[in-house]
Amino acid sequence: MFGRMWVRMVGSQKNLDDLMVQLRPDLSRESLGVGPDFPGVAPNPLLSSDARKRNAELRMGALALGVLVDWREVNSNPRVVLMFDVETVGGISFRGIADEDLTITELTRLAPGQTLPVRYRPAVMDHYVALARDADPAHVQRLSEEIASRKRT
Repeated sequence: MFGRMWVRMVGSQKNLDDLMVQLRPDLSRESLGVGPDFPGVAPNPLLSSDARKRNAELRMGALALGVLVDWREVNSNPRVVLMFDVETVGGISFRGIADEDLTITELTRLAPGQTLPVRYRPAVMDHYVALARDADPAHVQRLSEEIASRKRT
């Protein structure tokens, strides 16, 4: 509701995107390393029905591996945008963006180059991913071995 009202007040989604780039240039498509088809980071995903729907779909998405490239703090919750180079079992590679609330402990453990399990939506492929906190470690290990063996051949 608030997201739609905000878009109406600003005038259009394009104006909202332009405003977000002005307010947070570090969250622009160019800064995050994604293409023009990336819908952008929601100002408040709790108030955006599209973001809530996307996050629910991502939690059920396909498992992949993401190598952490960088991250940006969005607020002091701490809400962060994590940038991953994602590799799927099917051989698809893409820049993935995860919009996550982390604990201070999780935030302090972030390091570029870490490989973490992520979920993505194969049917959508919009650069959005989510941390796969629920992933079975044995399944993640098998996925890692499959990806590594494909790269060797």
